[in-house]
Amino acid sequence: MAVHAHPDDESSKGAATMAKYVSEGVDVLVVTCTGGERGSILNPKLQGDKYIEEHIHEVRKKEMDEAREILGVEQEWLGFVDSGLPEGDPLPPLPEGCFALEDVDKAAGELVRKIRAFRPQVITTYDENGGYPHPDHIMTHKISMVAFEGAADTEKYPEDAYGPAYQPQKLYYNQGFNRPRTEALHNALLARGLESPYGDWLKRWDESDHRNRTLTTHIPCAEFFEIRDKALIAHATQIDPDGGWFRVPMEIQKEVWPTEEYELAKSLVDTSLPEDDLFAGIR
Repeated sequence: MAVHAHPDDESSKGAATMAKYVSEGVDVLVVTCTGGERGSILNPKLQGDKYIEEHIHEVRKKEMDEAREILGVEQEWLGFVDSGLPEGDPLPPLPEGCFALEDVDKAAGELVRKIRAFRPQVITTYDENGGYPHPDHIMTHKISMVAFEGAADTEKYPEDAYGPAYQPQKLYYNQGFNRPRTEALHNALLARGLESPYGDWLKRWDESDHRNRTLTTHIPCAEFFEIRDKALIAHATQIDPDGGWFRVPMEIQKEVWPTEEYELAKSLVDTSLPEDDLFAGIR
């Protein structure tokens, strides 16, 4: 089970891993916490489109359906409302009724229902910083951590209301945007005389950056990078196919960094690090 904040997050974080496991016969469920209603239209080719602006919820749902089909996963909505990304100094208050303002234990209960119904052995989610400090990403982390434990807690989440108790065995944080990968691709591009989109990013990336995490698990999945990109492009309002996401030639990506990375946060089984399989210790 991959728990994500918005439609498109599943295609930018761990998508090749999911496609790999689907190809091996693993059941994969994406749980999307919000509808992405307050997400900006990031594709310049679609900005100013009145239909999209007025029907963003329906448009993003349709994009999610297309990405789901491409990845071969199941997908369900948790039903919360996008909080938006507050900007300004000071930051404005979050909108009333949004996901980030929900009671954590109550919101986690909705995820407990999904966990108890699907019964995943492995869950992936975001770390305490959300990967980046979007309030919905941070809230996704919070409810995932509560639900991982709460799925087996029949006092907190009674079976008559939330379904039969179940305990997942491992929980991982997505860490695809990590410094070693970024530096490796950056240096590979420069060595080949090509322009790198990562130069300014790396200059701002100091040693105290919250993205400097422990990478415990490297999943070989290069043969599924094209599927990952196709799913990401399906989120047309969010992704410019001519933008920075796709500036590193595919052959360089596969050669230089053919894996996706995770941080093992919780495990109820014995495993040895580093891992190359999310099911290490379970199989």
